[in-house]
Amino acid sequence: MARVVVNVMPKAEILDPQGQAVHRALGRIGIDGVTDVRQGKRFELEVDDTVTDEQLNHLAETLLANTVIETFTIVRGEA
Repeated sequence: MARVVVNVMPKAEILDPQGQAVHRALGRIGIDGVTDVRQGKRFELEVDDTVTDEQLNHLAETLLANTVIETFTIVRGEA
């Protein structure tokens, strides 16, 4: 068994209203020095050895990320 993490983030040119809201809130709670915030999604999957990198890529492209406005990375590790 392996744990696979798929991180999905908005593309750099796409506005991120959730990230902007977090950034604005930082000053209200007394945190300075953060120049930008981008909010994304993290998916953790437990997969067996039969799941290929190609299948994981297909899963991320078609189900987890909207590739028009988001990018993704896949990290495979041991469970």
